[in-house]
Amino acid sequence: MIPKKSFLTKGTGVHKDRLASFELALRAAKIEKFNLVSVSSILPPNCKVVPREEGLAELKPGAIVHCVLARNDTNEPHRLMAAAIGTAVPVNEDNYGYISEHHSFGEEEIIAGEYAEDLAATMLATTLGIEFNAEMAWHEREQVYKASGHIFDTFHMCQTANGDKDGKWTTVVAAMVFVTI
Repeated sequence: MIPKKSFLTKGTGVHKDRLASFELALRAAKIEKFNLVSVSSILPPNCKVVPREEGLAELKPGAIVHCVLARNDTNEPHRLMAAAIGTAVPVNEDNYGYISEHHSFGEEEIIAGEYAEDLAATMLATTLGIEFNAEMAWHEREQVYKASGHIFDTFHMCQTANGDKDGKWTTVVAAMVFVTI
């Protein structure tokens, strides 16, 4: 069972109940109708990342669907939170890539998203033997990774939200969802 397609999605939900808030975030991400199984961080070889609508068209309600899921929630009014997925794709599509999830408080969308992207790229770079200075800023390391000729692309998806002003549960999710045909 090796997925040939995957897609990114994200969403936010707000409700007085924590679980219902999570459900609403999944609805916003359009993945509430599946039995989600969280998996770790490998982008399978030859797994094409497709637009969300294309991936969703191949899934049926009630299906057991594997995903890398980032989730965060709060009932603290105005508290900024993020859930992000980062992805690193190798040049050689016969090799596997990496997916990372990141959950944080107090980080703006671009910061949390780039952090997740950096995590995925660094995991892939270390498995490929790419030498780099871990103290370099992400944008500098990104250039080193891509110049190595081993990493084709890196990208991220991030969902941020501030906690509901009245203290209702607010949930954010971001996911890389696998389509197994």
